[in-house]
Amino acid sequence: MAGDTKQRTARLSGRASGRHSADRDLSGFREVQRLAYECAEAVAAQLRPGVTEREAARMQREWLRERGVRDWFHLPFAWFGDRTAFANFKIPLQFFPTNRKLEPGMPFILDMAPVHKGYAADIGYSGSLGLNPVQDRLMSDLQAHRVLILEQVREGRSLREIYENVERLMTRQGYANRHRAYPFGVIAHKIDRVKERRWSPTAFGFGTQSLKGLAGDALHGHREGWSPLWSPYHFSDHPPQPGLWAVEPHLGFRGTGAKFEEILVVTDSQDPEESAFWLDDDLPHVRRWAEEKAA
Repeated sequence: MAGDTKQRTARLSGRASGRHSADRDLSGFREVQRLAYECAEAVAAQLRPGVTEREAARMQREWLRERGVRDWFHLPFAWFGDRTAFANFKIPLQFFPTNRKLEPGMPFILDMAPVHKGYAADIGYSGSLGLNPVQDRLMSDLQAHRVLILEQVREGRSLREIYENVERLMTRQGYANRHRAYPFGVIAHKIDRVKERRWSPTAFGFGTQSLKGLAGDALHGHREGWSPLWSPYHFSDHPPQPGLWAVEPHLGFRGTGAKFEEILVVTDSQDPEESAFWLDDDLPHVRRWAEEKAA
């Protein structure tokens, strides 16, 4: 497993120094990412017909708070039915959970970004209440996007070029690019350590500490010619900066959506395998693909 079995000694960012610091940071981020996916699986197992998006979002918050989470990059989201494909989403407020009720066979996506012990994660988990062959196919076809993204980051391509190539792959597969509906059309954003506080307020669903960090990266990047947002626009026309990126390719097909979201590590190493790698290969969607291959 890439995130667990190799020692990663390259510099992750200007703030990380030394092998032990880098390894400790990766372990902390891996721990909170696994905690978030454990939450997603636990909540998904409790979903029943009639549960609303708001109730599913609250279930995620409560599960994580019981395990010590007090801060967020963003509060949990839940999308049901055609909202998994962001059908007719026009304004940011439409991303927030609604009273849409879950029905048998309906697809869902759970999305959460907890901060724990100063480490942040941002994950997306796709599933359905019972069988949903369309979403199953979407999930299977997402594997090619995970492979493509890693290969092209290692080749040193710009964020904008990789974004366009991911979109081309989606088109060849017969799908719509639904991360285009996100603010700035992003497929990913940088994440970092977050200073722990006793009281961590949120604004518009986002943790203020995390927003400050992202804004600081944006200002710093603007001065140096890079962006913490991975988008199809000119400001992302550069290779990814060393650090951690929460990546979320999102496919849509006729009112059904599916995505994964996980941390990609980018370093300044000249060794291609060390220059970029997924933080953890022991995640639900990766295990799913391994089981499909073995079947």
